[in-house]
Amino acid sequence: MCSRRDVARNLKTVASLVAKASAQGAEVVFLPEAFAYIGSDEGQIPIAETFANPGPIFLTCVDLARSHEVHLIAGGFPERASVDKIYNTCFHIAPNGDIHASYRKIHLFDVDLANGTKLQESRTTAPGDEIVTTELPFGRLGLSVCYDLRFPRLYQSLVDAGAIALAVPSAFTAYTGQAHWHVLLRARAIECQAYIIAPAQVGDHEYPGRHSFGHALVVDPWGTVVAECSKSEPDVAIADIDPMEVERIRHQLPSLTNQREFQ
Repeated sequence: MCSRRDVARNLKTVASLVAKASAQGAEVVFLPEAFAYIGSDEGQIPIAETFANPGPIFLTCVDLARSHEVHLIAGGFPERASVDKIYNTCFHIAPNGDIHASYRKIHLFDVDLANGTKLQESRTTAPGDEIVTTELPFGRLGLSVCYDLRFPRLYQSLVDAGAIALAVPSAFTAYTGQAHWHVLLRARAIECQAYIIAPAQVGDHEYPGRHSFGHALVVDPWGTVVAECSKSEPDVAIADIDPMEVERIRHQLPSLTNQREFQ
């Protein structure tokens, strides 16, 4: 996706992409981080919602899951935390419209990059403090969001909790994405011997300093990219998630069971 400041426009794009994925046979559809809004950090505050008091963002996701009979992993939206803070929350909506899980992003993106990009997510976002997994037709999925990708201990914890696939919905900057996106995603897949499913923002968000790398993709547990959106406009990539392939790789190269405690 290429989300901008117009929430209604972004949600219309979400609806189109979910319909496209469903028409191609998807049982589970993943949306990127910030699918409903990209603009100023302060601009998230007035559009923030809660699950107890939902608004157009959450209700649109519920309607899409129900109408297309898919599991929807909504990559990251502004969940109200307080008067002046949000959580960056990824949630799972089942085909019947029930919310099965929600994860609040733990690691917040506070950076000052060499290309002039300066972002301070912690100014308006509160961090989460719990790992979250959820059950899908192919098995257990571990939830994360974007900058979490740089912290491998989180993913090891999700695998220890039974995850065979890991969601990494993102809005990686063009600058960091070009250098690190594919490398980090493949590394997490290889380390965890799990599928990595990484929906992504792409292109110019029409806000200063916000340009995303794109390349939404799926990596298998051997580290091979098995599906990827290489276009610069909104699109979908479809892949099969095979739990038997995870079992095969983990049996063939038992690095997870070979781990040892050390000081």
